[in-house]
Amino acid sequence: MEKNKNVVTASAQQILEQVQKVVVGKDDVLQWVLAAILAKGHILLEDVPGVGKTTMAVAYSKVLNLEYSRVQFTPDVLPSDVTGYSVPDRQTGKLVYQKGAVICNLFLADELNRATSRTQSALLEAMEEGQVTVDGISHKLPEPFTVIATQNPAGAAGTQLLPDSQMDRFIVRLSLGYPSPNEEVNMVMDRQAGNPLHKLTPLLTSENLVAMQTEVERTYIQSSVVKYIVDLIVETRTNENIARGASPRATLAVTAMAKAMARLHGRDYVLPGDVQEVFSATIAHRLLLSSKAEARKLTAEKVLADIIKQVPAPRMY
Repeated sequence: MEKNKNVVTASAQQILEQVQKVVVGKDDVLQWVLAAILAKGHILLEDVPGVGKTTMAVAYSKVLNLEYSRVQFTPDVLPSDVTGYSVPDRQTGKLVYQKGAVICNLFLADELNRATSRTQSALLEAMEEGQVTVDGISHKLPEPFTVIATQNPAGAAGTQLLPDSQMDRFIVRLSLGYPSPNEEVNMVMDRQAGNPLHKLTPLLTSENLVAMQTEVERTYIQSSVVKYIVDLIVETRTNENIARGASPRATLAVTAMAKAMARLHGRDYVLPGDVQEVFSATIAHRLLLSSKAEARKLTAEKVLADIIKQVPAPRMY
């Protein structure tokens, strides 16, 4: 176990060091994205255009040696563009499946909230079950499989809110934000000798990444820590500032992210601090605040921070 723990932690550190050469000054977000990938989750990036969301996704695909596909979502993108479609074979007359863009290891759904609801929901089966169904026939997606979706801020031209059922399937919602002036200077200088993306080298195979995900899944979590996660989730369902609390899927998401974060911190067991670290980013996008909270201009993050303060954490021995 100790050997596997060190392999996961060391590999994760090497991965982050590579991606940091391309995405400057966003080390915390890069760690969150890697944790989500190790937790077998999907990532929602909500941000303005041009801050490096696509660059980050491409960097991870190169370093992790993953088959990468991208769809720029617009209102005229069809579900079949994502999932694939069937065409009749001229010789046999049977339907032959033509792969859609989602048949890959890392799928970038760029500006997902510009697509129609029908096209957005075409991703649901892939995200939840790791397969797509076309003409009644299910097609498995390769492993590993991760969706990184970008979403423009609400109110931007041509956007609509993602449905709640889809929001609940993203393990975290993150934001890159603008770089600091010094970081932006470094970004420009780093590109004087060419795009650093072209210098990235693969560190893993897809089989290596699946093995890391399996090892993260086996990370030890004490029953008292599991109860702590459930207590936090239950509080979101009874809190007066929250009209709709977190689902059982969210409980599993917090557990998976806490395990991944524990590994990134060099441990093969979960502490309450890991749960507290991942709780807000894993839960905030799943909540619906009450009208009272909105009138007081509270954010989901502020409400969740208060819940963490209120719910006692277990003592670890």
